[in-house]
Amino acid sequence: MSDDDPRAAVAEHVPIVDEVGNADVEWDVFDSNAYFAHNYGTLRWDDAAIIKIIADFFAANLHQQFIGHAIDVGSGTNLYPALTMLPYASRVTLYERAWTNRDWLSHSLEEPQPSWGQFWTAIAGGRHHYDRITKPLELLADRAEVAKGNVFDLRPNRYDLGTMFFVAESITTRDDEFRRATRLFVNSLTPNAPFAAAFMRNSSGYVVGDKRFPACMVSEDDVRDALEPVARRVEIKTVDSHDLREGYGGMMVATGRKK
Repeated sequence: MSDDDPRAAVAEHVPIVDEVGNADVEWDVFDSNAYFAHNYGTLRWDDAAIIKIIADFFAANLHQQFIGHAIDVGSGTNLYPALTMLPYASRVTLYERAWTNRDWLSHSLEEPQPSWGQFWTAIAGGRHHYDRITKPLELLADRAEVAKGNVFDLRPNRYDLGTMFFVAESITTRDDEFRRATRLFVNSLTPNAPFAAAFMRNSSGYVVGDKRFPACMVSEDDVRDALEPVARRVEIKTVDSHDLREGYGGMMVATGRKK
């Protein structure tokens, strides 16, 4: 699996009709380089909007540095969720199932792509805890660990803050697996831990390279229902993205704290 976001170039919009579970997909063929080039080779406006939501949330809810161990579930080829947690974490686990993505992450921590500088500028601008970090990618390399892991194997009460971007709805077409993945992510945090999670809205599936991957079509209500048993102070904000690819209806960002 790539516990990863679904944002990839789609040559042709062909909705997935048959039910596809997470275990039905060969995730180790995920084309990490193609995915990065399409999504993160430069900072897009919708990512900048998401960054503002989550960086403002963490800055408002975390008033001291080094609160503990952070996790980014399904990192894929995206470093910016981990970067938003950097001032508040002495350790950051990049938790990823696909071998191709784990290899990409390991190499990118050692030699990060230039575009991450654009992302850090958006993250740090005017935010005190972020502005104090002068070499964010070096610091991330020092604090980060790339770990093999399936979202469905997460254990409860392990991490002090967390992110999960475009994962739960982008690894299956099954509603029950979407809900389970979302709840397992939040449950992996310690009580009262803050989190940020992003979701594609009404995604019908996506293509990376020449491979098609499944998605579960979810709305704001679906996200809220999935989080309700495990989270409190939940806020869901939408980003009206429409030009990344075909087959989705924008993006959603949920923030809150574990119950």
